[in-house]
Amino acid sequence: MTSPDSPGIAALRPRLPSPVQEVVDSRFERRGVRLLLKRDDLIHPELIGNKWRKLAPNLAAAADRTVLTFGGAWSNHLRATAAAGRLLGIPTVGVVRGDELAGRPLNPSLARCTADGMRLRFVDRTTYRDKSEPRTLAGILRAADAEEAYVVPEGGSNAEAVRGCRALGAELRGRAEVVAVACGTGGTLAGLAAGQAPGERALGIPVLKGGFLAAETEALQHDAFGGRRGTWSLDERFHCGGYARVPAELDAFAADFEHRHGLPVERLYVAKLLYGLVTLAGEGAFPRGTAVAAVITGHPFP
Repeated sequence: MTSPDSPGIAALRPRLPSPVQEVVDSRFERRGVRLLLKRDDLIHPELIGNKWRKLAPNLAAAADRTVLTFGGAWSNHLRATAAAGRLLGIPTVGVVRGDELAGRPLNPSLARCTADGMRLRFVDRTTYRDKSEPRTLAGILRAADAEEAYVVPEGGSNAEAVRGCRALGAELRGRAEVVAVACGTGGTLAGLAAGQAPGERALGIPVLKGGFLAAETEALQHDAFGGRRGTWSLDERFHCGGYARVPAELDAFAADFEHRHGLPVERLYVAKLLYGLVTLAGEGAFPRGTAVAAVITGHPFP
C-alpha cells in the first residue's frame, strides 16, 4: 500500500510540521495564560489544516482509485478532496446532502468542487442520513457509477485519518498543556489526543449542535487504536446555533480578533474555537501559567 509519504503525495510539498505562533492577547494575558496558534492553515494552500492530515493517509490507501466522499453544501472536506483529486490526477465524486440542491445554481463552494473536476451527486436527506448502511451505500455507489471507488466518510474521519492526525498532537508535545480544536466529526480531536504527551489534554469545540460527538470520537479512537487514548473533552456551548450559523456577535468577535492579531479568521470553525477559548479564559478555566494552543484549521473562503 502506498504511504502518505509516497512520491505523489509528497510532491504536493506540505509544510510540516506547521508553524506555532504565540500571540499576546490581553484577555488571556490578564489570566496568566499564554495563547499559541498552531498554524495548520499554512500546511498547503489548497489542502489546508486538518484536511491534509486526514486526507493524506486516505489518498494513499485509495491507490489511484476514484475517491467518493460526502458533505454538505458548504463542506470544506469536499473542496479539499476535489483539490487533491485535481492535484494528484485522481477522479473524485462528492455526494452532497440535499437533493433539493440539484436544480439550483451551485454555491461558490460546490462550484469550486466542480471546477476541480469533482462529479457531484445530490441525495435526499434520508438517504444521506443512512449512508453508512451497507445497502444504502451500495445504492449510492451504483447511482454514481462508482462501485469500485474508495469511500471516505463525511468530514474525512475514519481510522486512517485519526492515525494521520496523531502527528498534530506529537508536534505540540511540550509546547502546550491544552490543545484546542474545532470539531465537526471528531476525527482530528481523536488523533490529536492520541499524539499528546502524558499530562497534556485536548479540548474539542463542536461546531454542530446535538451532543453526539463524544460517542463518535471515542468510536473513532477505538477503530484507530483499539480503545480510548489521551485525555480529551468537549465543550458543547459554542456552536452558535449549529453548523454554518454565524450570528452577528460571532462575526463581530472574529473581525475584532483579525484586527488585534492580523490573522484572517475562518468563520465556520475557527471563529467558534477562538470565541470558546476567550470565554473559557474569562471564566478562569485555565490555571495561571497554562499554555493553550488553538489549532487554526483553515482560512476564510472564498
